[in-house]
Amino acid sequence: MKPSTGDHVLLTVVYALLAVMAFVAFYPFWNAAVISFNNGTDTLRGGITFWPRAFTLENYQVVFEDSRLVNGFVISVLRTLIGTLLSIGATAIFAYGMSRSELIGRKGYMIFCIITMYFSGGLIPTFLLIRSLDLFNTFWVMIIPGIISVWNMIIFRTFFKSMPAGLEESAKIDGCSNWGVLFRIVLPLSGPVIATLSLFTAVYHWNDWFTPSIYISNADLLPIQTKLQQILNSNIMSEQMAQMDSAAQGRMSRMKAVTSKSLSMATMMVATIPILCVYPFLQKYFVKGVLVGSLKE
Repeated sequence: MKPSTGDHVLLTVVYALLAVMAFVAFYPFWNAAVISFNNGTDTLRGGITFWPRAFTLENYQVVFEDSRLVNGFVISVLRTLIGTLLSIGATAIFAYGMSRSELIGRKGYMIFCIITMYFSGGLIPTFLLIRSLDLFNTFWVMIIPGIISVWNMIIFRTFFKSMPAGLEESAKIDGCSNWGVLFRIVLPLSGPVIATLSLFTAVYHWNDWFTPSIYISNADLLPIQTKLQQILNSNIMSEQMAQMDSAAQGRMSRMKAVTSKSLSMATMMVATIPILCVYPFLQKYFVKGVLVGSLKE
């Protein structure tokens, strides 16, 4: 059956709306990238839209010569890698236990978990707890408090319960322990859900600037996103630029074309592009992995 004229009109309208929405969503990022590659003094004149009017790499040279920003980038990478690995591992182990019907008190544990999704201890009690645990002003304060995600646990649990019971029974007949079943059977078959939740967890760790700003006062432990948030704050922009190390300040003195706006855009690109590069490698797992939580038990 050939599509009617009305169908062609409808498809044209739908594709046109999708194109407009894609443009509206993507243009701010593209414009920020263009400004980061444009002469800062020239940018102040305005009119920078789709292409750099005066192309330069000086903004990025200043960023990569500032040891504070490079150190923040390293902290972000370490936090994302370690935090994602520990969070997915701990959450998967917890979820496997919660998926076992023979677990005594399973419903009670689940109720306590669900409560934490709706109610928290509050910022001040949490701050006091962090300080009493000697996590304040340490690298691990960005990882340990959020190592278990109840939402991710529920998705893992649902996926584990959907696996055929015969797999576990066959493994145990062959002498596998519960740990052996988890690491040799269950997790190797959980590629889609592990990849999807790993990406979501990595994005959270990479983008989170609020937690370090509350619990870390040592500038050497601040991730790139927290430093970017400070740089983008116009009230302290001049102070941030004044606090650059000697190498970056020397570069700034030689590069009159670098301004606070062009520098902030370059920093934002450095802080954003790495996590975007992860998406294409995990995209094929999204559909199956994201739909896991919608399965009925």
